[in-house]
Amino acid sequence: MEKCRIVMSGSGGQGVITASVILAEAAVLYEGLIAVQSQAYGPEARGGAARSDVIISDSEINFPKVTQPNVLVCLTQLAYNKFVPMIRPGGLLLTDTRYVKTERKADARQIELPMYTQIMETIGNPVVLNICMLGALIRLQKIVKPESIMKVLETRLPANFMQMNQQALELGISLGESALQ
Repeated sequence: MEKCRIVMSGSGGQGVITASVILAEAAVLYEGLIAVQSQAYGPEARGGAARSDVIISDSEINFPKVTQPNVLVCLTQLAYNKFVPMIRPGGLLLTDTRYVKTERKADARQIELPMYTQIMETIGNPVVLNICMLGALIRLQKIVKPESIMKVLETRLPANFMQMNQQALELGISLGESALQ
């Protein structure tokens, strides 16, 4: 496996940091890979800028920060404007159509998905947007298996939230699949 360098970005409260922790744990605990995860966020608990870096590899990782991601996820316009210049040429840029208007084309495979809209129509609760995004990401990039994500969720969530999160993960996978066709 070539190193996968991921930057997930959005605003506080959208769950990008939680999603990156879940992804890194799934890679290490259930896929036998090596992963590092780091995060940065504004002083506000909700609404401030949030960024999380994840590097996943089958070999040693020497530096924990991502300087030129081959996968960039932007869930807000501010995050898109700030981070799109850093994407590695030929990488994957994943955005949500409700929150991000792509103003300039990056030298990347740019995929815009209606994640928020689909979450609200299907589940009715925006709290699982991050899990939907994670489902789309793992379908588009094949980083880890959905079962590995579900195993991590089972250790982190109360049982009464599992069905909603599983539905969000499956919705994201389905959106990712439709983008590939």
